[in-house]
Amino acid sequence: MDQSIYSDIQCFIVDMDGTFYLGDELLDGALDFAKAVKEKGKRFFFFTNNSSHEAGKIAEKLNRLGYPAGKDDIIISSHVCIDFIKRNRPGKTVYLLGNENMTADFVEAGIPFDDENPDIVVLGFDTTLTYEKIRKAALFIADGKEYIATHPDKNCPMKDGFMLDTGSMIAMFAASTGREPDLIMGKPYAFTVDYVCNKIGCKREEIAFVGDRLETDIAIGSMNGLKTALVYTGVTSPELYEKSEIRATGAFKSLGELSLYI
Repeated sequence: MDQSIYSDIQCFIVDMDGTFYLGDELLDGALDFAKAVKEKGKRFFFFTNNSSHEAGKIAEKLNRLGYPAGKDDIIISSHVCIDFIKRNRPGKTVYLLGNENMTADFVEAGIPFDDENPDIVVLGFDTTLTYEKIRKAALFIADGKEYIATHPDKNCPMKDGFMLDTGSMIAMFAASTGREPDLIMGKPYAFTVDYVCNKIGCKREEIAFVGDRLETDIAIGSMNGLKTALVYTGVTSPELYEKSEIRATGAFKSLGELSLYI
C-alpha cells in the first residue's frame, strides 16, 4: 500500500467503540495513532452515531482510559440533528425519543418540545424508551409529521452482546405506520459530512473517516467521495471485508498500523 495514501488528509474523523477503545480499554495502537497525528501537524476528532451519549461523559471516559480528550473533541449524531433543525427548521417543535443526555443537548440548543402537536418527530437511541413514548410517536408519524432519525445503526454492541439501536426502532415504526424517516442523520449520510466540515473548518477532500463498521464508517466515504480507513479491531473481520461491496481507501489491523500511513 502506498505510504502517502493519506498525505492530503488534514483531519481524521475516528469512530470510538471497536476502533479507539473496546469497552473499558484503549485498543492497541490508539495512543500511537494520536501521537502520529499530532507529530504530522494534523488533527482528529471522535464521532459516534450513538445518540444516547453526551460529549462530556465520553471525554471523561477517554481521560479515564488514558487519552486526554476534551468535550469539543467529540461529535455525536445528535449534534448533526440539532444543527440541521436549528438551520433548516427554526422555531419548529419536536417530539423527542431520546434519553436524558440527548434531551439535555436539545434543551441547551433551545429547541422547543411539544408532546401534543409537534412539527417534527425525532427518533434517537432512547435507552429510556417506554411503550407510551412509542405509541405517541407512532401516532404522530402516521399523522404525517416530519420524521427524522439520528442514525441508522440497528444494534449497539455491548459487553454481553448487543442492544437494539435506532435502526431497529425505524423498522418497528415502519411496520406500524408504513413510513420510513424523512431524513436520517449520522454516518453514512451527507448531513454528517457537511456538519463535520463546518465544525472543523476543513474541505471534504481534507478529511477521512476511520472505523470498524462497513455500513457506516466506511460507506460514508463511498457515498460522499471521501477517503476512509477500515480497522479490524471491531465488528468487521478481513473475511467479512473481502466479501463486501463497500470498499475503504485502506484496511488496517489497527489504528497502530494506520499511524504508519498518515
